This record gives sequence, C-alpha cells and structure tokens, in this order.
Amino acid sequence: MSENIRVVVTGVSGRMGQMIVSGVLSSTKTRLVGALEREGHDWIGKDLGLVSGLNTLGVEVSDDPASVFKDADAIVDFSAPKASVEFSKLAAERGIVHVIGTTGFNDQELALIENSGKKAKIIRAGNMSLGVNLLVQLTKKVAATLDSDFDIEIIETHHNKKVDAPSGTALMLGNAAADGRQISLSNVRDSGRDGITGARNRGDIGFVSIRGGDVVGEHDVLFAAAGERITLRHVATDRAIFVRGALKAVEWGIQQEPGEYSMKDVLGL
Repeated sequence: MSENIRVVVTGVSGRMGQMIVSGVLSSTKTRLVGALEREGHDWIGKDLGLVSGLNTLGVEVSDDPASVFKDADAIVDFSAPKASVEFSKLAAERGIVHVIGTTGFNDQELALIENSGKKAKIIRAGNMSLGVNLLVQLTKKVAATLDSDFDIEIIETHHNKKVDAPSGTALMLGNAAADGRQISLSNVRDSGRDGITGARNRGDIGFVSIRGGDVVGEHDVLFAAAGERITLRHVATDRAIFVRGALKAVEWGIQQEPGEYSMKDVLGL
C-alpha cells in the first residue's frame, strides 16, 4: 500500500461526489486515484479537475470501474443501489475497502452486498454522521425503555431531488426502534397513510417523508403516549458531515479484516 490511502470516488459529478473528491484532496491521509461516472456521461475521458472547475488533477473520469479499482485501496460510493452492488463485487475481487453511503437497497441487493463482504471490507450506512449514529443508539435505548403505550413515528425531511423514501437514515432509526423492542421492523412498519386508514395499530412504527427545497436532512423520532411526547432530533445543515464520516470509515476500514460493517463499528458505538 502507498503512504496515502488510494481512493476512488464514484458519481463524481453529483453533489456528494464533488464534496467527497474535495475531502479526499484536502486530506493528508488519502490520495485520489480514480473517478467514476455512469456510461455516456459528458465527463467521461476528461480530467476531473478541469470539468469540476479546478486545476488539472491528472485523474481522468472513467466509466470502467474494473480498470479504475485495480490501483485503489478504497472506494467511496454514494451512487445508486444497482451500481453499488456491482462495485461491491469488484471490491471483493480486490479485497479492498468499499464505503457505501448509497440508500434505497432492496433485500436482494443487500444480500449480494453481504456476500461481497466475505472478501471485501464493506462499511455501509444510511448516514455517515456521528450525530445521526448517536441518535440511532439513543432511539434503540428509548424504545427498549418505553412500552407500546408509546407510539413511534419517524419524520424525515430532505431536499426535493431525493429519489428514495423513507430515507436510509429513517430506516436506520426504524430498525433501531424495532431492535429496542425486540421485534422485526418488517412486521410493524407503516410507511404510508392516505384516505380512510382506520385507527393506528398498536406497536406500529410509522414513517413520514417530507420533500422540499434544499434541505440537507432532518430526522425526528417521536415517542407519543397519552398525555406526553418525547422527541429525539438531528438536523444536518452541511453535507460535509457525511464526507468526514466517509473518510473516517476509509481510514478505519483499511485496518480491518473482510466483512460487512456499519458506522457504529467505525465509531466504537
């Protein structure tokens, strides 16, 4: 391995991709060695620095992950579920770190990523921030303490460009609440109410998704009973918190054995 951790960033033209590239370039512990975009993108074959409005970086944007990953120690990937699954397979072939911030996976895709974790060092999280991961642990603890007299609702707000709902972070919180009550989220999840729905089922965990403007991310976990309410809240105002978490995951993952990990592992929570 080189002195600095050699990093490939996927989806480099997107908001998160651009911020991760900036984070990798500014870190003294990482070196950018590859940039990926989808096939047919205007940036393919061009110097990433020039198309990003920076100075020449000497890193060409590619649509061929296999060729780019051969020189990498780690991949930082906030892309799309189908792409992330394929990247995980290539990471497994090389036994390298794959940090996944992508959300919206189905069960089959998650199973494929888990299989890749037999050879790759996969760190997957619906949210990379320290604050959110602390909120997850608090949610689990509160849910374990309060019985089903307290209804649980998870309210998440994001920008109007977000394509999946509920958010990956909301699902992390829902799973934490279910774990606290020692039940499966799939058995109590209520993600949509419209029309005459009838009374709320006791013990359900509800989700509400709000989309608008340029909201980075807001998550509330509401515990509501007769006569009282408890709300746990996290507000993100800068996507840089996700970049910091992702790069911390890269540094941590380099030292680990193959497997599938979460930010809880990275942060020692």
